[in-house]
Amino acid sequence: MSRIAVIDKHKCHPDRCGNYLCIRVCPVNRMGEECITQNAGKAQIDEKLCTGCGICPKKCPFGAITIINLPEELDREPINRYGINGFALYNLPTPIFGKVVGVIGRNGIGKSTALKILSKQIMPNLGRIDKTPESVTIRDVIDYFKGTEAQAYFEKLRDGKIKISYKPQQVDQIPKQYQGMVYDLLKKVDEKGKIDEIIEMLELKNILQSNVTELSGGELQRVAIAATVLKDANVYFFDEPTSYLDIKQRMKVAKFIKGLANENTAVMVIEHDLIILDYMTDMIHLMYGHEGVYGVVSGVKTTKNGINVYLSGFLKEENVRFRDHAIKFNPSAVSVEKKDLLLTEWNALEHQQGRFNLKVDNGKIYRGDVMGVLGQNGIGKTTFVKILAGVIKTKEDNQLKLTVSYKPQYLEPSDELVMSALHRAIQRYEIQIIRPLNLKELYTRKLNELSGGELQKVAIAQALSQDADIVLMDEPSAYLDVEQRLVVSKVIKEVMFTTGRSAIIVDHDLLFIDYLSDKILVFDGEPAISGIANAPMNMSDGMNKFLSDLNITFRRDDENYRPRINKEESVKDREQKSSGKLYYH
Repeated sequence: MSRIAVIDKHKCHPDRCGNYLCIRVCPVNRMGEECITQNAGKAQIDEKLCTGCGICPKKCPFGAITIINLPEELDREPINRYGINGFALYNLPTPIFGKVVGVIGRNGIGKSTALKILSKQIMPNLGRIDKTPESVTIRDVIDYFKGTEAQAYFEKLRDGKIKISYKPQQVDQIPKQYQGMVYDLLKKVDEKGKIDEIIEMLELKNILQSNVTELSGGELQRVAIAATVLKDANVYFFDEPTSYLDIKQRMKVAKFIKGLANENTAVMVIEHDLIILDYMTDMIHLMYGHEGVYGVVSGVKTTKNGINVYLSGFLKEENVRFRDHAIKFNPSAVSVEKKDLLLTEWNALEHQQGRFNLKVDNGKIYRGDVMGVLGQNGIGKTTFVKILAGVIKTKEDNQLKLTVSYKPQYLEPSDELVMSALHRAIQRYEIQIIRPLNLKELYTRKLNELSGGELQKVAIAQALSQDADIVLMDEPSAYLDVEQRLVVSKVIKEVMFTTGRSAIIVDHDLLFIDYLSDKILVFDGEPAISGIANAPMNMSDGMNKFLSDLNITFRRDDENYRPRINKEESVKDREQKSSGKLYYH
């Protein structure tokens, strides 16, 4: 069995572990051979000499070492490896002309790396870490994939038959690369002469004369999608195209991306919103492995089958179990009235903020309730949460007469250590919060060294561990992958249930809200002008109201009961619309 040893150079601190503790405890080293050595001030492991005894990963005080016995199927060199003891990627997803192909997998498992290789941003080294990148040619890559769909793709790439356009994951970096007006930026990249059409479809009219540096995350995302599509390409890559977008915008972008694929055009998408991924793709590649260590790309599957296999945690064809449990959903939305356990209520109010007007209906929340909040961007959801939290004062003084724990939408990193930020959670919620969110391995890192997803999990743990009657969270699913979102929702529900507290959760991932919520609070109105927070409703009525605005219907998957969007004008869609039951029941 082949073995992979990965050392996280950021976590490896030989000066703080008593001068290479791993070298001193390694049985192979103690027998006189050099399995673990020093290299440029960090530890280095010889994978051929390593016996996989597991001592050094356990003894390393910083969790810098991971040693994994790879599945027998991975008996060839990876398509790419990030240096000695670095991350390894096995296989690649393949774009298919006429189809939208999705990629699903955890964070840190190589999804973005795979897209960068396919879009010519990275030349894969075929695992030849001892040679320079220039030593690998496109011919070598074609030979590596001989007899597969990827061979034909790289041959077309070599022959200039493929033109690529790529939307990066981190759209918040765009203002650092481009300055100036939105319209000027789009005009500059327009190779199709379709700028007006794309502006209309992606609703960019109101921001054309705005400077790129002034845009919100959602506006930057739509500008990035427009710029990607205006290039005259026949293979389009979209890395997380719906982050920062509200549900209405996600649906529009999903329809837009779906419409790009034709017999001359291939589209590939990485997406963590399962409902949107299901809606916009035809085929899917699963990615599994170990975050930050190695990633494996499965064969292509139909979207329905691929997502169901991913949730089951078992790849039958490859005979690989990549998760020790299947993820399942409740077959129906059960709403239990907790009339005798009222936690608090708020009175109707009206709040003016600049030119934006917010109206809030009377509301109640019961002990143990998790209330999902749905609505477009710029419609007052965050303002409402801040009013309840007491961050924004109103004339009516509507702050809840309770202690409130608040997780904001935008997180501020600092140089505080994670273990210091989470001291209360570590003391009280080791089993309920720390373990399921895998936070122990972050203890010795500073908050400003964390990725977006890691920082999000720390903020969620912080909010849940406070002594408070009610927990308010603004977009807790942002930056998290599919599995992390479902784990977080389970953790939130369990903490609320066992402590008798309540939570109000604002989010744009419908599956996350569906999985998590007992009640729904729907916002209506006109973004940036006015918003109305309706009184809380049970799941069925709340989702029904919200879906009627989107003009879509939901059904349950017959295998795992996950929510799925019905195809527009399908028999099921027409049937549910005519009965007025847009949400499965």
